[in-house]
Amino acid sequence: MQSFDSDGVQIAYIDVPAKEPVKAGNGDPILLIHGFASNHAVNWVNTLWVRYLTEAGYRVIALDNRGHGQSEKLYEPTAYTSNEMAGDAVRLLRHLGLAHADVMGYSMGARIAAHMALDYPGEVRSLLLGGLGYHLVAGEGLPQGIAEALEAPPGTPAPNPTAASFRLFAEQTKSDLRALAACIRCSRQTLSRAELSAIETPTLVTVGALDTVAGSGPELAKLMPNARALELPGRDHSTAVGDKLHRQGVLDFLAQRP
Repeated sequence: MQSFDSDGVQIAYIDVPAKEPVKAGNGDPILLIHGFASNHAVNWVNTLWVRYLTEAGYRVIALDNRGHGQSEKLYEPTAYTSNEMAGDAVRLLRHLGLAHADVMGYSMGARIAAHMALDYPGEVRSLLLGGLGYHLVAGEGLPQGIAEALEAPPGTPAPNPTAASFRLFAEQTKSDLRALAACIRCSRQTLSRAELSAIETPTLVTVGALDTVAGSGPELAKLMPNARALELPGRDHSTAVGDKLHRQGVLDFLAQRP
């Protein structure tokens, strides 16, 4: 992996060129932003996204969000607002000399991508929101207690099954639990209906039909002037990300966007 200085925070990333001969993607860059407690490898490499996108002709850039993977760990919750993390993503594009890119995020990464499209519209060619629907507005989704579960001594019962699953996932990915606890405390900013209506970027909202964390994808898409929704039958929050229909829907969308 490579790294760069993002306003004083070291951010790790990969930059994978399109496979030769370059196909429909024409070598266009797409930036991938992973979800909470994950990293670029778990979210995008292991699920074959990097392989499929590069084979389709796209240059794939994927970062480890601050506090995650090989990026710098911070322990103040205020370091993890969606705006701060959107800033990392924008500075990465600028570091690479890219005027704009298609931007795809999953779950927390989708929230970051939405803030990026709102704050830096000229640098987001299209917006692909996965695993996040109406809860981007309603502010619901993940229950309380995740930070406490992450900080608790090993073997301590979690306050709810979701908190327990995040603790287990974070341990499996060998994450810094204290950094993740700080992140979850300050990374769930919502957008208002007025802010969503201001995002004119071509947008695809993809949510699993069984996803109770994301909220409705079609309801979110209705609030955006240039968005459409894709529902993944039989998929929940954890299984939708690598779904074949998800990948095909993204490739079709990218082929059709301006």
